[in-house]
Amino acid sequence: MTFAGAHTALVTPFRNGQFDTEAFRQLIEAQIAGGISGIIPVGTTGESPTLDHDEHLKVIEVAIQTANKRCLVIAGTGSNSTSEAISLTQAAEKAGADAVLLVAPYYNKPSQEGLYRHFKAIAEAVKIPIVLYSIPGRCGIEIGVETTARLAKDFKNIVAIKEAGGSAERVNQLRNALPAGFEVLSGDDSLTLPFMSVGAVGVISVASNIIPAEVVRMVRHYLAGESSKALEIHQKYYPLFKDLFIEPNPVPAKFVLARLGKMTCEVRLPLCEMASASVQRLTETLSRIGL
Repeated sequence: MTFAGAHTALVTPFRNGQFDTEAFRQLIEAQIAGGISGIIPVGTTGESPTLDHDEHLKVIEVAIQTANKRCLVIAGTGSNSTSEAISLTQAAEKAGADAVLLVAPYYNKPSQEGLYRHFKAIAEAVKIPIVLYSIPGRCGIEIGVETTARLAKDFKNIVAIKEAGGSAERVNQLRNALPAGFEVLSGDDSLTLPFMSVGAVGVISVASNIIPAEVVRMVRHYLAGESSKALEIHQKYYPLFKDLFIEPNPVPAKFVLARLGKMTCEVRLPLCEMASASVQRLTETLSRIGL
């Protein structure tokens, strides 16, 4: 299995406080029609901290059923509780997910040894391929390069990392420390091309919720050696890549999807609707790029 390509960190649609199954199915169909390589249900973009255990598994199951083997399903099963992460990962494996995405434990701020033992316990409990997820801006810690290399060496099912540390230098370090078959994916749309230039093989994208075909084309062009074509797409959509994070993710993404008639813009507390200044800025950006 390879994770090269463009994958979407799916938002979780809500209507009147409940999971909107139909909007979610339609979102997945749009991803597949756009040529996406994989979808990630209930990652942090999917507001996983606010879903209860049953809802979490329901979203994963609906994603697997809807995708029906037409693209990879990489289930978000991370937690700051190791036992909960094991339970969710085992359930995703049983449901038929192709792989899982495990974010670094947030708030606890474990040591690197604690991180190693956390992922070790999960890897030993399942056979499903595991994609690590390092996002220090959200978690307060990064999955260290040496820790990542140690995990890759010790566990055959830990096979990739989503890197969202904001530094191409760290991608260089990861690529230098890890075996050739271990894949690095960008976790930041605006840095996809810089990361790919130093060894990443694709992206787990937020923007592709909205423009899947365009993100797919950008990544495919770069992988095919057509860097100028990839850069043209990047430059056109760079304002959107940035403005989807003017307020906490996925609030801006859901705002855009609601404007496009795809779902409501509902998020769950402690997230809330965007401020009026952010609405104005994002609306202007959408106009400039033809959305």
